Amino acid sequence: MAAYYNEIDPYAAQWLRNLISAGHIAPGVVDERSIEDVHPDDLREFTQCHFFAGIGVWSYALRQAGWPDDRPVWTGSCPCQPFSAAGAGAGFADPRHLWPSFAWLIKQCAPPVVIGEQVASKAVGPWVDLVHADVEAMGYAFGAVPFPSAGVGAPHIRDRAYWVGHAGSQGLGERERERGILGRAGGAVKGEAAIGAGIHAGRMADHQGGGRREERKDGGGQSVGDSAQGIAARPVHSCGDMRPGPVNGFWREADWLGCRDGKWRPVRPGSFPLANGATTRVGRLRAYGNAVNASAAKEFIAAYMDA
Repeated sequence: MAAYYNEIDPYAAQWLRNLISAGHIAPGVVDERSIEDVHPDDLREFTQCHFFAGIGVWSYALRQAGWPDDRPVWTGSCPCQPFSAAGAGAGFADPRHLWPSFAWLIKQCAPPVVIGEQVASKAVGPWVDLVHADVEAMGYAFGAVPFPSAGVGAPHIRDRAYWVGHAGSQGLGERERERGILGRAGGAVKGEAAIGAGIHAGRMADHQGGGRREERKDGGGQSVGDSAQGIAARPVHSCGDMRPGPVNGFWREADWLGCRDGKWRPVRPGSFPLANGATTRVGRLRAYGNAVNASAAKEFIAAYMDA
């Protein structure tokens, strides 16, 4: 078997089996036990392991990004409820804080690549710090980036932090020590020294577009910056029309419903009118709500593969 899926929700677990049978995700087995009951020996035969698997979006996104089923990888979107604004805010005291169990399996089995995702908010910062410290302590290089689903064309925010652990690499601290980038190096601040050493610092721009930026050159050596040719055309809506504008890509066919609170919300085409008592609607909505955004996950995986 190529893949192992760990999912405690029976409804989502059966959905996984259906997707495997239909060939939409990597072939494998579905284990409905809690991750706390999984032993490393249970995982030895599998090339890919997907924890908190939901409806298998990580496997689907890997395929979409060009990651073959026989290339080893682990994924895991740990429960967000302990740190989500919609939860009780119990944080590390919440019994659904299951990163320690996931981390223990990673340490015992040492997969070459581990990819994960979590809500992106100020409250989740300590969780990301913990994962960062644990993953680098196991010998992985760690990287994380938060971005909204709107960044991949979705008509909603849904901020998520995506992270990756790459085995057999030095952590950032060790790389910095080797390159002599501690505090000020040669009179330069740490960020400037990092640029000189090949570690790219971030760039910041203000909302008027006049912030710091890197200048690009076109094929004829012409600077491409604020010129009309260098800025993509954007749809312009009149101030009196508060309806959302069109989005491209996967969500371009969404139906937009005007709600009683004055907001417009996108729904799956053909969802309107919403019928009370529609079969399995609650189960489907719960599964969708817990799922990773496939388009966002695909872009993150592709960026990792490029690097």
